[in-house]
Amino acid sequence: MVSNLRDSLADRFVGESGSDPVEWAIAEGLTPYAEAVAFMEARAQAIADGEARELVWLVEHPPLYTAGTSARPEDLVDPDRFPVHATGRGGQYTYHGPGQRVAYVMLDLKRRRPDLRRYVAALESWLIGTLAEFNVRGERREDRVGVWVRRPDKGEAVEDKIAAIGIRVRRWATYHGISLNVEPDLSHFSGIVPCGVTRHGVTSLVDLGIPVTMPEVDAVMRKAFEDIFGPTERVEAPLLPGH
Repeated sequence: MVSNLRDSLADRFVGESGSDPVEWAIAEGLTPYAEAVAFMEARAQAIADGEARELVWLVEHPPLYTAGTSARPEDLVDPDRFPVHATGRGGQYTYHGPGQRVAYVMLDLKRRRPDLRRYVAALESWLIGTLAEFNVRGERREDRVGVWVRRPDKGEAVEDKIAAIGIRVRRWATYHGISLNVEPDLSHFSGIVPCGVTRHGVTSLVDLGIPVTMPEVDAVMRKAFEDIFGPTERVEAPLLPGH
């Protein structure tokens, strides 16, 4: 726990003095993926132009697969299982669905730190801090992005992925973000090779024996985010066209 705290402090990513708090919005129900991406692209453009405030937008999606810029066709094991969305974020194939908290993070790195590696490290620290509040030791890996947990119950060298990271940056405005497995249907990950990693599995908070609700996770995520990125302000969720 001490090393995780030290990592979190080292990865603080606060904005300039006097900056507005980051807007914090939570969507109700299931958010369509294509509409979410269109909103993020427009918001990131407005942030880069200095016309909108930074925003963290928490959503759940209907079951779907997304293909990042490094996705390999052979890693889509079951292409007819769920809709597949090609997306501009980094990374490979990822699953999104009910019970998984997706946080889309739209920040202005010009006013924070224009350093993508440090930004990813800050996102990892955010997730590690969130998991620590549930007594789960999340760990980062130098050779693979995301947050991992050791599974001694499955074997000495076994570890599973509990959270994924995939970002895109345009004119130092970020979008896309992170996903944390709270209580998704883990069998849905079998239609892809998640993030191109074949030697490890996936897990969730509930799979680890932690009976937690999404609102409880959201509250912890907000506090852990503020520890790394600075103050937030709760706002209404974006209203998407047709919804």
